[in-house]
Amino acid sequence: MLVNRGTASAAEIVAGAIQDHDRGLIVGETTFGKGLVQTVYPLSENTGLALTTAKYYTPSGRLIQRDYTGVSLYDYYYNRENEENSANNHEVKVTDSGRTVYGGGGISPDVKIAQPKSSHFQDTMLQHYAFFNFAKHYTVTHHPTKGFEVDDTVMQDFRKFLDQEKVPYTEADLVENNDWVRSNIKTEIFVDAFGQEEGLKVRAETDPQVTKALDLLPQARALAENAKKVIAERNAAHIMNR
Repeated sequence: MLVNRGTASAAEIVAGAIQDHDRGLIVGETTFGKGLVQTVYPLSENTGLALTTAKYYTPSGRLIQRDYTGVSLYDYYYNRENEENSANNHEVKVTDSGRTVYGGGGISPDVKIAQPKSSHFQDTMLQHYAFFNFAKHYTVTHHPTKGFEVDDTVMQDFRKFLDQEKVPYTEADLVENNDWVRSNIKTEIFVDAFGQEEGLKVRAETDPQVTKALDLLPQARALAENAKKVIAERNAAHIMNR
């Protein structure tokens, strides 16, 4: 199961349950840490009070909610490096098969895969909506099929578009970020031509967290098989001791 720092609330509850019961390998980043329950009390003037009345825990007893004491709203949402670099959150529990898991600040993955940090060039491309706008321009005149690939001709059209829109870049930028540029062009063209779902499929083909997760499928299978074996042995011992 893939998770990242934006995985929150119900998704964390599901991820935590799967991890605690050894039913899947959790891969990615430590999740957001939002596990509170609010009860809304109606007030006058069509208003209401949302009061926190409970907290969610995983089956092993891990608290999902992250501690936000003394943390600004901005830092709570966007600046979490210090928290994630601290000693594996606050709680130590074990799964059904005896694996160690951590809680008290989101769900910590079994295998951590950080999202690569963007470069200045990549930020510039995204800030200028270069791929989005190029795709709009390109699909009007070319009508791509699902066999579309970003070849050298498409890259040359992209260069001309950047020049026309006065988006700053260098040839070294395009060479160094070749795979990233081609992936983003193809993704946006597929979104424009075939819809959001098809575009997301294209993006997944080169997403570093997705591709690494595919390599981990044998490890996930071994985890499930070992969990079945451990639980079966434990149940057999329990029956014998009756």
